[in-house]
Amino acid sequence: MDTFIQLTIDALTLGSVYALIALGYTLVYGVLKLLNFAHGDVFMVGSFIGFGALQLLGGTANPVVPIWALLLLVTLAAMAGCAALGIVIERFAYRPLRNAPRIAPLISALGVSFFLANSMQLLFGATPRNYDTFALSNGALYLKGIDIGNVRVPLLRIITVCVAFALMVVLWFLVNKTRMGKAMRATSFDQEAATMMGVNIDRVIVFTFILGSALAGAAGVMFALRVPTQVSIGFVAGLKGFTAAVIGGIGSIPGAMAGGLLLGFAESYAQGYISTKWSDLIVFSILIAFMIFRPQGLLGRADIRKV
Repeated sequence: MDTFIQLTIDALTLGSVYALIALGYTLVYGVLKLLNFAHGDVFMVGSFIGFGALQLLGGTANPVVPIWALLLLVTLAAMAGCAALGIVIERFAYRPLRNAPRIAPLISALGVSFFLANSMQLLFGATPRNYDTFALSNGALYLKGIDIGNVRVPLLRIITVCVAFALMVVLWFLVNKTRMGKAMRATSFDQEAATMMGVNIDRVIVFTFILGSALAGAAGVMFALRVPTQVSIGFVAGLKGFTAAVIGGIGSIPGAMAGGLLLGFAESYAQGYISTKWSDLIVFSILIAFMIFRPQGLLGRADIRKV
């Protein structure tokens, strides 16, 4: 029972990270019908920005601000940095190709992915960067928490999951309850009609990239709070975030959340009960099964084609 509880906590933490990455994919695809394969590397850059902000604030052993402020500032710095990166990527890599054949922006996305990964490796090397979160207040965020049976759930894990779900709720509110969200939904249905109704398409698309990239930055920090970050995490995490978006129904915000959590549970239980060697095989087998039997995903809608 204790193993099940521990794996469930790990699944919630990992699934929350995947869900935030998947939301970035699903936002951009929902508005532009573009698969932004550079998104995983934006996530990786966010983890490095968070590490840099952490060092500027004194590190985990001797922070110059309270712990809650440290975590907040590091996350906000990563979100702001990735949001700015998202603006640059949209402006120079995707906007000139907006009316080009679909293969062109896809190739551009792969080019941006390679550019970011190799640039970060040239700048910072391949050495993993450790946030050393156990040192925060002499390990208080790990030693404190709640006990479920014989399992201690660290306070840091609880904070990570709560922040992830809070960001998902904020995103849902922005998309469904604000004027910009209404413009995003109008653009996703019909860009030409939205333009005729006075919607500034460029502004909507930039805002979409800002939202998606900011969520990737937050996910990067949350991931690095668990394990050391390095340049190579962008490809794998991006691929799994994309898998989560497809499983949940790409283009659906609730679907991205559900897909991320499902992927987190599948990976965690596979590692705990079967083998770490088989976990990725199981995860991507789930993707294949969805593509065969339910290609629209859990909460997505099947494409309606006019003939």
